Amino acid sequence: MASVLVVEDDQFVRSALIRHLTDASHTVRSVGTALEALREVAHLRFDVVILDLGLPDLDGSEALKMLRGITDVPVIVATARDDETEVVRLLNAGADDYLTKPFSVEHLSARMAAVLRRARSGAAEGEPSPVIRVGGLTVDPLRRQAELDGARLDLTRREFDLLAFLARRPGVVVPRKELLAEVWQQSYGDDQTIDVHLSWLRRKLGETAANPRYLHTLRGVGVKLEPPGAGAPR
Repeated sequence: MASVLVVEDDQFVRSALIRHLTDASHTVRSVGTALEALREVAHLRFDVVILDLGLPDLDGSEALKMLRGITDVPVIVATARDDETEVVRLLNAGADDYLTKPFSVEHLSARMAAVLRRARSGAAEGEPSPVIRVGGLTVDPLRRQAELDGARLDLTRREFDLLAFLARRPGVVVPRKELLAEVWQQSYGDDQTIDVHLSWLRRKLGETAANPRYLHTLRGVGVKLEPPGAGAPR
């Protein structure tokens, strides 16, 4: 079971989350402000943080950025805001996943399980993977570093995982469902999360969806990574 930090200022919601997570045999600590959350993660180890955005002391997105500055613990954001701009902002700030309020305990459990599976599978990797080279792109899974034409790429954890997964299959069209299952450890979900991360990766690779060099999207099929000049998507 997991060690969970619940960051929620609504006492009713907070109590319900604590009860549900405790009943599921998780170890739970809870706080009601962003500053308290920062103190908790600075001194204790957690497997996952559930972060409400409507906190009294700091905007949730700012709190998320500050958390990311001191820990790489998976963070699931709980928000009442469900517009596309807000989703992009949350993912850009470092969220591993998000839930739109109100949500069911079953939905929370499924999202937590997916995030924890991914985190634990990464920690349990056996033999280090060899360095991957695709054209001028170099991906080092062991050091979790990537370079393009010798220049270091500044990637988030999820961006690196997506890039590495595609780089291991150069020229192979990977269906979106497979990306959700293998990179996000989710058996279902919308395409928006994938599109957002692909957009960020393209920007960092110096390309666009209209003029791709490495990342090619085949509408209705999937995504592939291949070196420039290897062939355009059909």
